[in-house]
Amino acid sequence: MSFELLTWVVARVAGLAALTALSISLLTGVALRTAVLDWLGSNRMVRSLHEYTTVLWMPLGALHIGALMLDQTARVRPLDLVVPFLVPYGGLAIGLGTLSCQVFLLVAITGLMRRRMETQAWQWLHRLSYVAYGLLFVHSLLAGSDVGDPVVAALTWSTAGMLAVLTAARVIWGRLPA
Repeated sequence: MSFELLTWVVARVAGLAALTALSISLLTGVALRTAVLDWLGSNRMVRSLHEYTTVLWMPLGALHIGALMLDQTARVRPLDLVVPFLVPYGGLAIGLGTLSCQVFLLVAITGLMRRRMETQAWQWLHRLSYVAYGLLFVHSLLAGSDVGDPVVAALTWSTAGMLAVLTAARVIWGRLPA
C-alpha cells in the first residue's frame, strides 16, 4: 500500500469514526432531556455515553485532520485549520469541516468550563453543537468519499433524521426536569 493510499484510508476511517462519535454524543445529549432513551438504560448511563463520545471525537478528528495534511490531493495546510475556505482542493467542503471543528471545539471547551460559567450562557454556547453538526453533515456529504456507499449513507442520513426527530420532540414538548 502506498503512502498516499494509506493517508487517504486513514483520513476516511478517522473522519467516519469522528462523525459517528459526534452523532452519538448529540443523540445522547438530546435524549437526556427528552426521555426518549429511558428504555435503554438509566440517565447516568446515557450521560456517561454522552460525555465519553464528546471526548472521543477529538483524537479521531485530529487523526482525520493529520491524515489530510499529509494527503497530496487534499493539501490541507496549517493555515486552513484556522481560516476556512482557503484550501485549493474542495474549498467549500473542507472549509465547512474547518468551521464545524472550530465550533465543536468551542462547545467542548465551554463544556469543561460549565461550572465556571453562567448557566444560560453555557446553554446557548452548548446549543451551537446543533449548528456544528449541521456544518459537519454538509461537510460529510460534500467531501466524504464514502457517502455513496449504501451502508454509510443509511447510517449518516438515519442519524441526522433521528437527531431532527429528537430535537423536534424537545422543542415541542420542552425540556424535562433535570
